[in-house]
Amino acid sequence: MNIHEYQAKELLAKFGVAVPAGIPAMSVEEAVAAAKQLPGPLYVVKAQIHAGGRGKGKFKELGPDAKGGVRLAKTIEEVEAHARDMLGNTLVTVQTGEAGKQVNRLYITDGVDIGKEFYLALLVDRATSRIAVVASTEGGMDIEEVAHSAPEKIHTITIDPATGLMPHHGRAVAKALNLTGDLAKQAAKILEGLYAAFLGTDASQIEINPLAICPTADGDKLYVLDAKVGFDSNAMFRHKDLAELRDLTEEDPAEVEASEYDLAYIKLDGNIGCMVNGAGLAMATMDIIKLNGAFPANFLDVGGGASKEKVTAAFKIILKDPAVQGILVNIFGGIMKCDIIADGIVAAAKEVNLSVPLVVRLEGTNVEKGKEILATSGLPIVPANDLGDAAKKIVAEVAKAA
Repeated sequence: MNIHEYQAKELLAKFGVAVPAGIPAMSVEEAVAAAKQLPGPLYVVKAQIHAGGRGKGKFKELGPDAKGGVRLAKTIEEVEAHARDMLGNTLVTVQTGEAGKQVNRLYITDGVDIGKEFYLALLVDRATSRIAVVASTEGGMDIEEVAHSAPEKIHTITIDPATGLMPHHGRAVAKALNLTGDLAKQAAKILEGLYAAFLGTDASQIEINPLAICPTADGDKLYVLDAKVGFDSNAMFRHKDLAELRDLTEEDPAEVEASEYDLAYIKLDGNIGCMVNGAGLAMATMDIIKLNGAFPANFLDVGGGASKEKVTAAFKIILKDPAVQGILVNIFGGIMKCDIIADGIVAAAKEVNLSVPLVVRLEGTNVEKGKEILATSGLPIVPANDLGDAAKKIVAEVAKAA
């Protein structure tokens, strides 16, 4: 589960992380009121969407010459003008794709002078089963390019769970960022707060870009100027307060619906819908579809103990995607019984008036009963003997129907 920048900063501030003052706004009037509460005379108006690259993004409705989703304002009137430009319009960034995302929320922050920008992130390194700290002196809007063109400028430091965060980790991060003296101490303190937040919220990723040196009357200070935080959705039962921060308008409607049925669904860009039980089998199914020259339209794992109702819901979610030109169902019945899957497929296909080719491969518990249900359903279901056979048949059926 992801949250907005303003929510992330409010959360991190509770763990002692230094962030500039800022106030969220859901309307132009709230944006103006927020600016009036900040010191000024410089303000930053930031579009709030779950995607990076906002500064370089473009609004569909405003033309190619319009400014992006992060804008400076020197007066309250400029804050108001920027808010009117952004709210309700669609921001397209490198991460949103051409569809973009509609901006429904803003974050008005106090403007600060920036001396130098850095990149700092905490994430789960699955290769080492440890929390990894990623640090780079090349922070800002081009960090993705740095990762490709100058990977030596990106440093990774892992934290042993047996010891937790230690002073040497803070020193290592400061060294990676070329910070010394008081700034090195500030970097260590920020890392301490980020690590505490990571553990305390069951985060899956905390990305700070940029972490910046900001000259002030009291000397140079390190501030978190942007933050992206994502949580382990499986741990949200422990964090009811964090679950309430979820913004469903930022998520794919089909994925939201799937979560209501406890289905693991992710929309992809292909044209062959997949319904599988088990994440590993689902990945293998998508791979073999691509091996046969086509592309999967989704990842959908119905789990090991799905009911007829759950299978029916999964089937209907797949068919709501207009890009789907065929469906491959690949089930290995262990706990999941093949006859239950078959009942769900038949019920869903009849309810939605199935109009695309459907290939079904069943194996495992009650497989013969499941095959009988499909064969006597009166529906044009193409049976398959194994996964390779199923992939070839669905690709051929889609090509035939095109």
